[in-house]
Amino acid sequence: MAIKNLLVLAVLLSVIGVSVANPKGLDLNYYKHRCPDAEAIVRRTTVQYVSRQTSLAAALLRMHFHDCFVRGCDGSILLKSPTKDAERDAIPNLSVRGYEVVDAAKAALEKKCPGVVSCADKYFTHTSKTILMLLLQINGPWWPVPLGRRDGRISRKSEVNLPSPFAGIAALKKNFFDKGLNTKDLVVLSGAHTIGISNCGLINSRIYNFTGKGDFDPSMNPSYVRALKKRCKPTDFRTSLEMDPGSVKKFDSHYFNIVAQKKGLFTSDSTLLDDAETKTYIDTQVSTAGSSFNKDFSESMVKLGFVEILTGNKGEIRRKCAFVN
Repeated sequence: MAIKNLLVLAVLLSVIGVSVANPKGLDLNYYKHRCPDAEAIVRRTTVQYVSRQTSLAAALLRMHFHDCFVRGCDGSILLKSPTKDAERDAIPNLSVRGYEVVDAAKAALEKKCPGVVSCADKYFTHTSKTILMLLLQINGPWWPVPLGRRDGRISRKSEVNLPSPFAGIAALKKNFFDKGLNTKDLVVLSGAHTIGISNCGLINSRIYNFTGKGDFDPSMNPSYVRALKKRCKPTDFRTSLEMDPGSVKKFDSHYFNIVAQKKGLFTSDSTLLDDAETKTYIDTQVSTAGSSFNKDFSESMVKLGFVEILTGNKGEIRRKCAFVN
């Protein structure tokens, strides 16, 4: 089985052919001499945690996304504040999970190579290794991770301005454009919702009182609304919901099928049908069984990894990810 998995990985990498330009001085071999075992250490930690709780794959992806959209990919979401004023204390981040995985890997890295591997880099490697696990187990994509980021020293709750699950297409496009990402990146990265889990609290108003008149969002498939109402009572804010029912343990393009059927859980999912470019992409993935999704997702993740990073003498290498040195 191990040999088969390695063959699958080799074939995928050759097919994906993700080109990795390093416009900001990052390097795929950044730790080759500084800490040769860095990726192996992160991989072991990731395997240990994600194999026990598969939902951490989606959690780590979400943490990664939430970090990069505020102050760039600098690990600022990991910082704690004694006054609860850090990014992780903002309402959209209160449900972010996976900190224990990051802390465990950092502790192991500090024991082996103290003061060498940044939290921002370790965190990126976590995300890639998590999806590598899904590749070997359940067909997920993988992408190379250029390394060399440094950690930010600032984390402010007031600066958290993430793409909202209630946002329409215009607001989402602006969020992405402001970070140097384009419309294709928006729809492709939304595909990560294939392994996403949410809860009734985020969609109850959409299915019970969309305009304040006891109605549901007319952009939703009525049969889907009925199914959601069976899971979510009007006062239920805690029951978990799979964003792509039946696919939470399989990273694939099926998310686009449910969006095309008007069964997107969030407004931000459904609104992808309101733009010609995003709708065309969805239709293409549906009609071709996701023929380009793995490649596209890998390329967009590499681009996301370059958003407003710190390199050179900027920032620091934190000894503990939750605290500045």
